Amino acid sequence: MATFRELLARTKSEIREVDTGEAEARLGEARFLDIRELDEYQQGMIPGSLFIPRGHLETQVEAKLPDKHQPVVIYCAAGVRSVFAAKTLEDLGYSDVVSMAGGFGQWKNEGRPWITPAVLDPDQRLRYHRHILLPEVGEAGQQKLLESKILLLGAGGLGSPAALYLAAAGVGTLGVVDMDVVDSSNLQRQILHNVDRLGERKVDSAKKTLTTLNPDVDVVTYDTRLAADNVLDVVEGYDVVVDGTDNFPTRYLLNDASLLTRVPVVHGSIFRFEGQVTVFDPYEGPCYRCLLPEPPPPELAPSCAEAGVLGVLPGIVGSIQALEAIKLVLDLGDPLRGRLLAYDALEQSFRTFKVRRDPRCPSCGEDAPPIRIADYDQYCLPHAVLADGSTTGH
Repeated sequence: MATFRELLARTKSEIREVDTGEAEARLGEARFLDIRELDEYQQGMIPGSLFIPRGHLETQVEAKLPDKHQPVVIYCAAGVRSVFAAKTLEDLGYSDVVSMAGGFGQWKNEGRPWITPAVLDPDQRLRYHRHILLPEVGEAGQQKLLESKILLLGAGGLGSPAALYLAAAGVGTLGVVDMDVVDSSNLQRQILHNVDRLGERKVDSAKKTLTTLNPDVDVVTYDTRLAADNVLDVVEGYDVVVDGTDNFPTRYLLNDASLLTRVPVVHGSIFRFEGQVTVFDPYEGPCYRCLLPEPPPPELAPSCAEAGVLGVLPGIVGSIQALEAIKLVLDLGDPLRGRLLAYDALEQSFRTFKVRRDPRCPSCGEDAPPIRIADYDQYCLPHAVLADGSTTGH
């Protein structure tokens, strides 16, 4: 029966080791894998490292490192556990794995680059445990959500479910734009609000609901109408915009701001029993004008206030918008970029339509003139601007 030292020596002879200098030369080329325990990891890490505690390595590594031909540098505290971890990865079929001799302790003592990672506290680890269990999210993804900033245009029918799910998911900063007040006619679908808040500013009501749901979330309110003189200041700095507006002037204005700031927009719309969702990612896919170069005649596009809407419908569409926003933040799956998802509640059916960039688009086309931020009210009247000038009405 072999002793530990004999087992270590034998395993070292079966894997490849590099010193800290050789490992540093592979920064940017190889994926660094930190297999220490959480308390060790919290004290410092090599920038860009993937963290998988040694006890979870076999069960998690294939989901988090799916490319088995990618070069991997494994490190622990002193270069012992990483030897056995390297052997494990080779047994799992990874073709280019090395163990870093001396571990993080030697790396740090030699003055090589390291950082203190942002980590979840125990309460956050419990709150977001179901996210953390997903290899595609994990602690790193949850931390990214907590550091993200998403802007919601509207605290109405679409903004309500989107805001609730984004707050629950742990999006660190939620901006909410709305200049309306809570009205009893809103409560059939705008689930951020309740009867005790009738007459209250919607942004204030939204903030109360969201901060009660999740105190991790910083809710930034904009009790204003989005217009040419403020749209860039409002949108700038956010990672994603969730568009819950119901009027064409704001949609065209937002499209211009999105193209200038390169902030993607998750667009949603509802009408009676039907809804639509798509993603406008500036210059990566079509923009709003590629889909709708000019607003339709008013008689062909009545608002929900005129035509009605089933109260559950915005809950479905707004939830899909929240999901698309999270996918953009975490770079997950295949967002609805270049695709329009259409939902029919009466048929209970979803259909997806291709939407391509228009090379002649007046906003993002090859020969499009420079974008000038201007209000579109005069082009979209009469019904598109609400009587109170607000940006929402769903």
